[in-house]
Amino acid sequence: MKKRGIGIGTMLYAIGFGFNRPDIASALVEIAEDGTATVITGCAELGQGSNTVLCQIVAEELGIRYEDVRIVHADTAATPDAGPTTASRQTYVSGNAVKLATADAKKEILNLAAEMLETSADILVVKDRTIYVKEKPALSLPFAKAANEAHRRGRRFIGFGWYNNTTKDVDPETGLGDAYATYLYATHFAEVEVDTETGEVTVLNFATAHDVGKAINPLNIEGQVEGSVAMGLGYALQEEIMLEHGQILTPSLSEYYIPTALDMPDDITTFIVEEEEPTGPFGAKGLGEAGAIPTAPAIINAIYDAVGVRVTKLPATAEHIRSLLRHKEAQGHVAGEAR
Repeated sequence: MKKRGIGIGTMLYAIGFGFNRPDIASALVEIAEDGTATVITGCAELGQGSNTVLCQIVAEELGIRYEDVRIVHADTAATPDAGPTTASRQTYVSGNAVKLATADAKKEILNLAAEMLETSADILVVKDRTIYVKEKPALSLPFAKAANEAHRRGRRFIGFGWYNNTTKDVDPETGLGDAYATYLYATHFAEVEVDTETGEVTVLNFATAHDVGKAINPLNIEGQVEGSVAMGLGYALQEEIMLEHGQILTPSLSEYYIPTALDMPDDITTFIVEEEEPTGPFGAKGLGEAGAIPTAPAIINAIYDAVGVRVTKLPATAEHIRSLLRHKEAQGHVAGEAR
């Protein structure tokens, strides 16, 4: 017999190191004579999409195209320190550093543009690769023209940004304090089918809702969430390190089973919740580890909803679920005999 159930997992997750530990990032941004820009950052791209996001931040701040921005990253000989890619911190911490660096370079090019337009820099706006007077859009010049003029005059526009996310410590007596700058929130929903004869669990459908602040790249968020669900599914149902007398019995992927496309649910729906974080770059907070944290709880709760057994040890393999079901049946028989 197969039974279905629905489960929910909810979490909050702090961004950065917190608890008064140094959490710092820095970056450089240079505007070239053709109006393109280069961001130089120590942020390590591990597949999470930080290179894309940081280039988008530069493009938005300068009012140029994403295609006009290149990145030099994670080269200890050439890039300023951005801290490690961990603690779901890079969009927030390095993103702020990059935004500050871009604003620093932008300030100088606007000063030059003000000279060229014979106006004041504080009333200039940059958008769609054009610098113009806010109240008089017709009074304008191409962004690239100002950049070219700067280089003709021997001026280089290089901005530097430094962001400190270090928070205050928590009072050990009261537990109160400024532990973290901001938090991520998420809820995952799972629908599963459990075979009561074999114990096999199939995840049929999955839905997620993530508060990311401002979604700088929604498609990147969807992709990261889907990958995170795959990781969480493996953690919940399949991936297990087996030890015997200190010897690892699962030394390779032929024994350590990770999910494949066939193990994934037919549908993963991602809801992006945008509650702008005032301290984040353009309101962004990020995603990171929050994508995987609620997945296993949602699946385990769905199993309980389906067959009434509570899993307290992961992974919830078919053998483990079958054992729990048989134990539940045995308890029921004993209870029946006692009556």
